[in-house]
Amino acid sequence: MSERIAFQGELGAYSHEACTTARPDAVPVPCASFEAAIEAVKSGQADFAMLPVENTTYGRVADNHRLIPDCGLFIVDEAFVRVRIALMANAGVPLSAVKSVRAHPVLLPQSATFLKKHGITPISAADSAGAAAELAASGAQDQGVLASELAAEIHGLKVLASDIEDHGHNTTRFVIMGREADMSRRGKLNMMTTFVFEVRNIPAALYKAMGGFATNGVNMTKLESYMVDGSFTATRFYADIDGHLEDPNVKLALEELDYFTSYIQIIGVYPADRER
Repeated sequence: MSERIAFQGELGAYSHEACTTARPDAVPVPCASFEAAIEAVKSGQADFAMLPVENTTYGRVADNHRLIPDCGLFIVDEAFVRVRIALMANAGVPLSAVKSVRAHPVLLPQSATFLKKHGITPISAADSAGAAAELAASGAQDQGVLASELAAEIHGLKVLASDIEDHGHNTTRFVIMGREADMSRRGKLNMMTTFVFEVRNIPAALYKAMGGFATNGVNMTKLESYMVDGSFTATRFYADIDGHLEDPNVKLALEELDYFTSYIQIIGVYPADRER
């Protein structure tokens, strides 16, 4: 049987595109929310969840930043997907006839230059792929949608303009999460390790905890802080590092980290994406 991979959104969403890119043989399972995608994996309805964690233009995806550490799943892979924004409309509608477009609020400012040039009014929608489905059902002749070309293909819309985003580097990083951790070395490139930790309540604890990574030459590519139990004092941190748990320098760095922390949890060990 084919693997099943859950994602948030409608068919044609960028998360769906990430699924087809990273797991082309897997069956996509659309879910109403990130929580639902995670629950689909935990309940056995899906084998993996595809979750966006950060975008080069928009920044971190706050919902998943909050959900991932305590969701009970493990990162088994990552995928970098270039966000290519297309303007689509119903068949027979020329670009000159499009007066407004609907899209997720994240996409609208990323295409502001194109929309302004063509005098098109941006309108927020809960989901771009969902907006594409609604446009196809409505038959509207003066409206468009900003979404992926995959959404146009699925919903029978015509692409009027491609790659209209303001920034050519627009890329989203996704993590693929499963029920079981895979700590093996795999892939052709370097390995990544993701973990969360809480520092001990001592002066300069974070500074001292980070020292082990610097002295052992471990590259930390991401460090995010969390509010814990409603406190404005950040004591929990999320980190990505280059390397595998069995690498000597990573072992030494984590040993030093353990001395200055009250809690460490490994969330995943996985191959680095080729676009990293």
